[in-house]
Amino acid sequence: MSTLDLNTFQELKDATGADYIAELIDAFLDDAPNLFTQMNSARMTGDAETFRRAAHSLKSNAATFGAMELSALAKELEGMARENNLEIGTRLEVMQDAYRRVESQLRALK
Repeated sequence: MSTLDLNTFQELKDATGADYIAELIDAFLDDAPNLFTQMNSARMTGDAETFRRAAHSLKSNAATFGAMELSALAKELEGMARENNLEIGTRLEVMQDAYRRVESQLRALK
């Protein structure tokens, strides 16, 4: 099963050009770990707004590449943070696992 919606990815590639898609992938793969760090830190300090913003960015960026599972997980966490609820259990770890699958597939497509 593909981690990415390959139609969405192909549309992005067609819209941006084959040369530019590698730069977009690199930017996403550079940014995502920082967003996870922000979410972890915000969770520890109880900063729901910072957590929400990082989850929102990850949600949007993932959707751009067609990483719909990752985007949906980030959307769930964004919604929880919007309600000032950072009692997220293992959802962040689940999302990081989903990210690793996306990362692997994006590197292969680059």
